[in-house]
Amino acid sequence: MVIAIHHIRLIDGTGQTIEPATVIVREHTIATAGPSRTTSMPRGATRVNGRGLTLLPGLIDCHVHLCWRGEADVVKAVEQETPIETLLKASRSAGQTLEAGVTTVRDVGSRDHLIFALKKAIDNGLTPGPRIIGAGLAICMVGGHLRRVIAQEVEGVEQVRQVVRQQIVAGAEVIKVIASGGVLTPGTSPEQAQMTLDELSAAVDEAKRAGRKVAAHAHGASGMKNAIHAGVHSIEHATLMDEEAAGLFEKHAVYMVPTLSALATTGACRRGCGIPDDALEKAKAMTKRHQSSFRQAHQRGLLIAMGTDAGTPFNYHGDNAQELERMVAYGMSPMEAILTSTSAAARLIGIDDQVGTIEPGKQADIVFIEGNPLKKINLLRDHRRIVGVMKAGRFVAGPLSKSH
Repeated sequence: MVIAIHHIRLIDGTGQTIEPATVIVREHTIATAGPSRTTSMPRGATRVNGRGLTLLPGLIDCHVHLCWRGEADVVKAVEQETPIETLLKASRSAGQTLEAGVTTVRDVGSRDHLIFALKKAIDNGLTPGPRIIGAGLAICMVGGHLRRVIAQEVEGVEQVRQVVRQQIVAGAEVIKVIASGGVLTPGTSPEQAQMTLDELSAAVDEAKRAGRKVAAHAHGASGMKNAIHAGVHSIEHATLMDEEAAGLFEKHAVYMVPTLSALATTGACRRGCGIPDDALEKAKAMTKRHQSSFRQAHQRGLLIAMGTDAGTPFNYHGDNAQELERMVAYGMSPMEAILTSTSAAARLIGIDDQVGTIEPGKQADIVFIEGNPLKKINLLRDHRRIVGVMKAGRFVAGPLSKSH
């Protein structure tokens, strides 16, 4: 099947805008993308009139937890559910994510190995959802952040290596390590480093042997520094970044995945909303410092990829584009924010040969927006403006999907 989208505004994921543009999709991939005046329409193609619409690559969220649904107390929710209930909940969240124009996610911590079952179901067409790059269980120290929830405890270099190998055998395409305390785990300080440098280095070394990248949860600067020295590819959150840590990001070309929405949605709540008091206090104490770290990273030109931490308290799947609004509010241009969720995100995950830009040969992951998000970034968050979502050349959501 050939689909020709003509007279549309094209934001191609490289920083370029073409208007009016024509994009031709042949089977699963993009065949042509260019100015309408120089792009010929193939005979027999199904035509889509793109006037008034913007076409951009399917969005990529580099930090989600599909096993959580934004409950006030996500730890308690998982503890009270059966694994089957968690899987069904994750499946629903995956569908909502896809409908929002997010065609790829990196799930960096799930209950047991349920994420791999969900990925298989989506890939086999049993349930709708985005392309999933899953970590399975995160890896933490004994007594560490998210232990016995979505993280496996380890102690010592040899056990770290063994657990990394187990995750890869189970299906992990990325390894997640916990390099500092966190907000949601009682008794852990986000500023305190967790796992030793040797343990983190062992995780990275073992992952690299299998061609896997490593993402490190780190709020505090000491945890960031340990993780970067160990060789990780991204720091998740990077909430309390100092000057030395920023220099290491730059020197080692490590990505920041800021997850601004997580602390924002948690910290905006009042006591009694259901979020445990300990978590609420930590979030409120760090929110402004988090914004400052992001501004610093942007001003220094550090590598940034979009991640929401969707699933954390009141941070809902399907509302992923709220992160782009926050990025713009804290200094990015709309184009810069879009690039963090397209080409930059694809490069971090290691799938930029497949998705992230609208170029010939890439998978036809596309989102169609009514209006111009370069003028109003919030259009990407308005589901009424999402008129079509295409994954691998097939319309999967929006009014356009019903007409093709």
